[in-house]
Amino acid sequence: MADVSQPEIATAYQDVRENKSDTNWLVLKYESARSDKLKLEATGTGGLDELRESGQLGDSEVVYAYVRVAYANDKESKREKFILISWIGPAAGVMRKAKVSVHLADVKNVLRQFSIEVSAREKDDLKEEPIVTRLRKAGGASYDGV
Repeated sequence: MADVSQPEIATAYQDVRENKSDTNWLVLKYESARSDKLKLEATGTGGLDELRESGQLGDSEVVYAYVRVAYANDKESKREKFILISWIGPAAGVMRKAKVSVHLADVKNVLRQFSIEVSAREKDDLKEEPIVTRLRKAGGASYDGV
């Protein structure tokens, strides 16, 4: 079981969800290599691109992220949806990888509201275009015939 009780996590989650806030992503990391306690590591305002390039997604790490993604279906509509990311770096330890499914359930108890879940193993898994396509499909209305 993962400890996701740090108050800063809930505060950052509310900040990402707040429409008037510029903050649109947060990252949770383990306190140490052997710890099951998660802490708020970083927040940002530059969306998926910034998260991907931020250095927060290390090759030897398991990281959880929550992101607000803004996109338009046409000229007049703008939507904002939320995604939950579990990042498993290619060099992450075997035991840490084995605990992801159990710990992800605990993370979901705090980062509750999201449209899609993304399991990322490489940074290309976090490119905005395919994620927006998935969000559109999850939303039920298709504006591109997909």
